[in-house]
Amino acid sequence: MDERRARGLEMMRQVYGWEVGDAPGDFFGVTVDHLFGDIWTRPGLSMRDRRLLLIGALAGQGLNDVLDIQIPASLQNEELTPEELREIAIFLTHYIGWPLGSKLSVQIDGLIAKAAKARARSARSDDPGTPSNGTAEQPRA
Repeated sequence: MDERRARGLEMMRQVYGWEVGDAPGDFFGVTVDHLFGDIWTRPGLSMRDRRLLLIGALAGQGLNDVLDIQIPASLQNEELTPEELREIAIFLTHYIGWPLGSKLSVQIDGLIAKAAKARARSARSDDPGTPSNGTAEQPRA
């Protein structure tokens, strides 16, 4: 694997918040090598800056399925706080329109709640009082 592809795959992992394996095809190659290997790694903007711009662009187009990836990643990477995400929804509503903005606000609240539940589950699994074998008590029939 060349350096550009490796850099692109690592940046995809950072942007999406999960491991992305290499895959065949020109579209995937251009996406990884150019978008993530060259554009996302350029100097001049922080990851947070890029994430803010991307969230605004996605929200303005109503691309909520992609926001379902970007918003949790911004929380996981600690680029944006729940309070900042809520403020983003208020701000963007006045530029993208009320229907898209209200949908974004509800989406952000749902994704923040989902992230908080995941953090709570993770904290419980790190609790020394939790069985380390991962087994849970089975309900009785």
